[in-house]
Amino acid sequence: MWRDSFRLQLFCLLMAVLAVVVLVHNFFQLEHLDDDTVSGSNWITENNVQHPLSQAAKTTRKPYCGYEEQILSKREQAEQESLLAAIQWPKPPDGKIPFAQSTDPTHSDFVIVKPNRFFTVGDQLEVLVRMKDFQGKPKQYCGDYLLARIHSPGLKAGAAGRIVDCQDGLYKVFFTLLWPGEVKVSVSLVHPSEAIQVLVRLREERPDRVYFKSSFKSGRYSETTECNVCLPAGLPVCNFTDLYTGEPWFCYKPRKLSCASRINHAKGGYLKGLLTQEESLFFQSDVNIKRPILSSGPDSVIVKPTAFTDSSSMGRAEDLTASPSGYYYEDQWRSRTHWIRNFNKSEDITECLQGKVIHLFGDSTIRQWFEYLTAFVPDLVEFNLGSPKNVGPFMSVDLKHNILLKFRCHGPPIRFSTVFSSELRYIANELDSIVGGRNTVVAITIWSHFSTFPVEVYIRRLRNIRRAVLQLLDRSPKTAIVIRTANVQELGPEVSLFNSDWYSFQLDSVMRKMFSGIAVHFVDAWEMSVAHYSPHNLHPNEIIVKNQIDAFLSYVCPLQT
Repeated sequence: MWRDSFRLQLFCLLMAVLAVVVLVHNFFQLEHLDDDTVSGSNWITENNVQHPLSQAAKTTRKPYCGYEEQILSKREQAEQESLLAAIQWPKPPDGKIPFAQSTDPTHSDFVIVKPNRFFTVGDQLEVLVRMKDFQGKPKQYCGDYLLARIHSPGLKAGAAGRIVDCQDGLYKVFFTLLWPGEVKVSVSLVHPSEAIQVLVRLREERPDRVYFKSSFKSGRYSETTECNVCLPAGLPVCNFTDLYTGEPWFCYKPRKLSCASRINHAKGGYLKGLLTQEESLFFQSDVNIKRPILSSGPDSVIVKPTAFTDSSSMGRAEDLTASPSGYYYEDQWRSRTHWIRNFNKSEDITECLQGKVIHLFGDSTIRQWFEYLTAFVPDLVEFNLGSPKNVGPFMSVDLKHNILLKFRCHGPPIRFSTVFSSELRYIANELDSIVGGRNTVVAITIWSHFSTFPVEVYIRRLRNIRRAVLQLLDRSPKTAIVIRTANVQELGPEVSLFNSDWYSFQLDSVMRKMFSGIAVHFVDAWEMSVAHYSPHNLHPNEIIVKNQIDAFLSYVCPLQT
């Protein structure tokens, strides 16, 4: 009798455990039911032939963290594979290429196709770039990373070009001629294809090349340990993975203190000795990093005006594929995707922002917006929150006109000096706490601090932010949400290994794809930094920031037409 009772109890226990397992599985499936659909990406070749993503295009990749592997829904997995395929960079045909056979910008040149033809505003200008190695021999393969622009220094005019890799050592650059006068062409080699392969290796194999730290304190005793998205196994860790977004973050556990005693987060430093002697030759400032490629013939054309055509309005529609998205004329950015107002007077900004709450989330490049607005608008006074300099959070208030401007940095990884643990917030969680509405403005940028990690880390972060954005727009459709893209910067041998423009370009491409088709607006900081005559800088100069602000506020307070 007692044996039958025991068997019955054991059976009931097993059924209860099974029910819990099924419940957890169903809950996880429900968690991913609201994932938004993103169409598959295509690889576009010179002839504009589109090849759909196939099984052959998929690559086997190591999980970015041994502690926490992402569990994706089928839709998320398909999107991630599509994104990774879309940014897959061509490789040299052979494994290791000697330095002498790598791309040399000095031997390389470009020619303007039909430079003497009659050009008018709105025409397309084509340029052919011919790459050669240090022996003067033509390159036979592709994968160099170039930047190109047209400009008229006297008019303070400039626009970025669209580059097509012909996959045989030749590159075509297409420009839309958007203003009359003499227009010059500039082309530069950012990195040779051989250097790109080194950057790919570092991104996949050495995500720890930037490391972080946290201090733990109890009373007068404190310890500092290393932190990162993932840490090598072998020592006990504190798991600070976010409970709401699942964003992973770990620190080595202090020897004597508990994990709960963490008080701050900070950048630890940069690893040295990442390159072999041969690899270091591909990263030389005066040789092959952001070096100009000169023309072997004329480097400019004369453009005639076209009657009854306003080049500033050509193709105006909010379209991320428009090329270029805009251009400078007399140092003012003229977007080809939306009308831009010039907020030259502080009272114009005050009138636009009156009665509004503005949330700025991201890194130091969007902190520049906070600093510009606070300095330019007299009635907008910063309220001292006691935050560390350049870190935040920051807040400025205009009591007279009921304006509240706030800046908060994004959650780790972030290479700031000391951030209080209580102020480490993820953008997705902050968005979830915003009610929204016609008087709420949100601006987001997130890219630079993810350049050292495998792209899956960035995709995960954007997926969480996108979900929060969609939920905010669902409950408050009139909320204005603006995304500031990445921008180019000054590069040297060391910076290239951590914050190369190529890394930023890849992340920016992913961001644009993931947010396409969503009711958000974009400030194209990328083209605004490429097209301008100012030296490239991680933190663009004030005239570029001013133009970014004009574009931003033009979404908040559009022209009434």
